[in-house]
Amino acid sequence: MRSAEARGSGPVEGRIVSFDAALEIVLEQAAKLEPGHKEQIRLEDSLGRVLAEAVVADRDQPPFPRSTRDGFAVRAAEADAGSWLRVAGQVKAGESWNGRLTDDEGIEIMTGAPVPEGADAVVMIEHVEQQISGGHKVIKLAPARRIMAGENIVPRGSEAQAGGIVLAAGTELGPAAIALAAGCGAARLKVFAQPRVSILATGDELVDVHEEPGSAQIRNSNSYALAALVTQAGGISMRHPIAPDRRDDLERMIFAARNAELLLLSGGVSMGEYDLVEEVLLSMGAEFLFTGVKMQPGKPLVFGWLPARHGMPAIPFFGLPGNPVSTQVTFACFVEPLLRAMRGASVDSPRFVQATLGDCIDGKAGLTRILPARLVFNRVLPEVRLVVWHGSGDMAANARANCYAVLPEDVEKFQNGDVISVLLK
Repeated sequence: MRSAEARGSGPVEGRIVSFDAALEIVLEQAAKLEPGHKEQIRLEDSLGRVLAEAVVADRDQPPFPRSTRDGFAVRAAEADAGSWLRVAGQVKAGESWNGRLTDDEGIEIMTGAPVPEGADAVVMIEHVEQQISGGHKVIKLAPARRIMAGENIVPRGSEAQAGGIVLAAGTELGPAAIALAAGCGAARLKVFAQPRVSILATGDELVDVHEEPGSAQIRNSNSYALAALVTQAGGISMRHPIAPDRRDDLERMIFAARNAELLLLSGGVSMGEYDLVEEVLLSMGAEFLFTGVKMQPGKPLVFGWLPARHGMPAIPFFGLPGNPVSTQVTFACFVEPLLRAMRGASVDSPRFVQATLGDCIDGKAGLTRILPARLVFNRVLPEVRLVVWHGSGDMAANARANCYAVLPEDVEKFQNGDVISVLLK
């Protein structure tokens, strides 16, 4: 998974960087990653996967000149001259007109049907006058209407030509891409494997969701949130048992969690006596690219690589803060872009959009603030408002939010009506 170039200059202790610098470091590493092995899957199982090999057109698209309207296939010069044209027949989608259009004729045609040979335009049914003459239906272009050659016809091969690439390798398969692949007869696709992500929550205060917590304990929500986020981002999540705050146990459990392409640890990365994750990682030869980010929430975030050891390849890791909102914010900002690259997709920043702020908010010197918020979409410019919350442990507030308001550092005050960046969930 890791290319030979994807490494830093060695272990870095106490390297706290700005939000923008941290994102740049992650994206630089992402750009050097090599996606996993290729596998063949069914088209119906391909949503969200990334193509490892291009899809080519098995025939011209469309395979015939296609009408885009219900109307009449005509010769544009005749129709535009105001001639009455005898309707010589009808062709609907799935059928072909046998023969060639002759002078002073038109063919009634339905949307999607092949345009008969000899016709060079389709006039919409609502743009003609119709009457019966000599026992035949005849049509004429309505007054003030004009028609030009090529109008309402999609030429053969104009969308794709046989043998041409319609979906390049690296394409993330959404509904539109899947429809295109289906139209080309691609019943099976070659895609990159989904990266496996080990998830290890740490802390003596944690119990599993199935257990009754003691008076000073809480349930382990982070493992479940991270598993859902990994799945949503296109990876395969592997939840491990909770790691206690003991060096030997933590080292053993981190070692066991290395059977993946990415390791996510939550908790144990702050400055307390029992925050042991960085210390244990360092003892295992970890290479830290940063050990904190100037952001709120999410400051105690670490990122780096565990070296190849005991026959196992090098593996990137994130030490995520233990507070649930911090965990989910830092995943969206930093883990998801790395995961995209690991599954073969393009290396992109998180999904930021612009919106009008509906509140007045104080800034924070030296910190980028990324706060739970609600984005209200409208046709002109979306509006974002903060969700009332009680700090980075407030899971209820985070569940009410559908985005995060991004407030850059060193701005003293954000006013109602300011345009800010919004991080989509």
